[in-house]
Amino acid sequence: MEKKIIAVIPARGGSKRVPRKNLLPLRGKPLIAHTIEHAKRSRLVSRIIVSTDDNEISEVTLQYGAEVVKRPPELSGDTASSEVALLHVVDWLADQEKYEPDIVVFLQCTSPIRNESDLDNAITVLLENNADSLFSACRFNKYIWQVRNGEVSPINYDYRRRWREQDFPHQVQENGSIYVFKTSVLRELGNRLGGKIAVYEMDDLSFIQIDSNEDILLCKCILDMREKGGSHDLE
Repeated sequence: MEKKIIAVIPARGGSKRVPRKNLLPLRGKPLIAHTIEHAKRSRLVSRIIVSTDDNEISEVTLQYGAEVVKRPPELSGDTASSEVALLHVVDWLADQEKYEPDIVVFLQCTSPIRNESDLDNAITVLLENNADSLFSACRFNKYIWQVRNGEVSPINYDYRRRWREQDFPHQVQENGSIYVFKTSVLRELGNRLGGKIAVYEMDDLSFIQIDSNEDILLCKCILDMREKGGSHDLE
C-alpha cells in the first residue's frame, strides 16, 4: 500500500536574530518559498503543510501552493520546540480530517540549499533501510576539542597520532535540512529521531543555514553559482 507522506515546514513569525527571517527575499522570492518549491518537486510527498502563527507567512504559503495549519500563540514562542509544532500539525490533521500520515518530512526553510532529488532520495533511504527516522548530514573531518574547567582535551582524535583529514573515519554532522520519520516515532517519543535511525548525506554547501543577513548573501551567491554552472540544482 502506498505510504501517506507529508512535508511539514514550521515557520513562525517571530525571530530574534534576523527579524521576519522566513520572509526575507532570496533571489526574488521569500525564503520560505524555496523550501515549499523543493517539496512541490518531490514525487513522493503528497501534501505540503506550513505551520505558522503569522498571517503574512500564511498568505505567502497559499500563494506558493502549500497548505496552512495555524499554530496557536502558546506554541509559537522562542522556547517552543520544532517537535511541538510538528505534533500540533499531525494532531490537527487527525482531529479535523481523520487523516494520519505514515511518514512526516520535516523541512526547515532556513536551509535553502538542496538539490532537486534530495527529498525523494532521503525518503527512499528511510524506506529501503526499513528505518524509523532519518536525518540529513554532511561529511565531517575536522579536529574537535572540548574545553572544560580551563582544560582542553581532544574528542574525536588522538593528537599524538594526528590523521590527515582524508584519513578521518566516516563521520557526519547533522545539517538541519531534512528529517524524515514515521509519525509513530513523533507521537511515541515526542522527538524527530528515534528507533532505527538512518542518515542521508548531502553536499557540503547544504550545511549553510540562514542565521544572519550575511547568510542570505552567501546562499544567493551559491544559488547564482549553481545556475551559471548549468547544474540541475534547485534555485
